[in-house]
Amino acid sequence: MTSPAVTTPRVALVTGTSSGIGAAVVKHFCELGHQVLAVDYNPAGKAIAEDAGAVFFEADLTDPGACRAAVADAVKRFGGVDILVNNAGIQHVASIETFPEEKWRQIMDLMLTAPFLLTQAAWPHMRAKAWGRIINVASIHAQVASPGKAAYISAKHGMIGLTKTAALEGGEQGITANAVCPAYVKTPLVDNQIADQAKLNNMDEKEVIEKIMLKQAAIKRLIEPEEVAQLVAYLASDAAGAVTGSSFNIDLGWTAH
Repeated sequence: MTSPAVTTPRVALVTGTSSGIGAAVVKHFCELGHQVLAVDYNPAGKAIAEDAGAVFFEADLTDPGACRAAVADAVKRFGGVDILVNNAGIQHVASIETFPEEKWRQIMDLMLTAPFLLTQAAWPHMRAKAWGRIINVASIHAQVASPGKAAYISAKHGMIGLTKTAALEGGEQGITANAVCPAYVKTPLVDNQIADQAKLNNMDEKEVIEKIMLKQAAIKRLIEPEEVAQLVAYLASDAAGAVTGSSFNIDLGWTAH
């Protein structure tokens, strides 16, 4: 997919930008001419954002005040927020029986509550311009489940519900909301869970990739972050003005079964 040329530069706030999908989205948005606030808790994200031409905002989005502060910073710097990409996420692999309560709460705060609060804070600025794009980076695990990921899967399923509700409420105000649902993407988040999956399933790491991550895939490879960024850019464009309330699977054929 080739993104349409940007005729009107927009202001984009992207979360989870120190690596992987978020870093690819920031880079692509900057190349398209958008002004971008890159939000991440990891200070290492500053150099990545600045190399791409974005402004970095360090924030722990499990803190509600930090969500509102990120939007306020974008408004102060750039005059508003036109595009919101909720991408920040973490993972913890454990059975339901052994899943730590604190990890459950952390994942929910970061991956469901923060997108809601960021959407809520950005909404008036989008409504004022009668133009807005909300893109929630969900996961194929927003559509299906796998063992050992109760919190992640619950949060991602909830993100689909948030997306649909935002689409219904935003339609008459010029605001669209859509979700992107990738299968396994070549990111540090995926790399870090291979060992956890190997331990949980009593197999070696190569087997995890072949027998868990790619078992359901028709295309036997991991997805490149740039491929997801291209889809996000389309949904953030003027060309996608009639697209809302939808979930776009970029899943190597996972759900074709």
